[in-house]
Amino acid sequence: MASGEIERCVAFCGSGVGASIAANKIPGVRAGLIHDLFSARQGVEDDDMNVFCLGGRVIGDGLALALVQTFLSARFSGAERRRRRLAKVRAIETPEHS
Repeated sequence: MASGEIERCVAFCGSGVGASIAANKIPGVRAGLIHDLFSARQGVEDDDMNVFCLGGRVIGDGLALALVQTFLSARFSGAERRRRRLAKVRAIETPEHS
């Protein structure tokens, strides 16, 4: 993700929490812990989420597949208010902000 070689990825761990915490430490990553179809879609459409975190011990195989498919098929809306929010997130990642 950080090198720009891929646009999206899926991260797994037991609960998904550790994967989410670790992924969000990487500049440019917008990771979300997702356990429902609405959030899998909305996270991409509204927040340009690019890393989907999933708890392997929390979600069954069938739901996990549906969640990943929903995440991968969703597209960022690009609405002005969403782009402004994304710019604020990117600003937090700058060295001056840390």
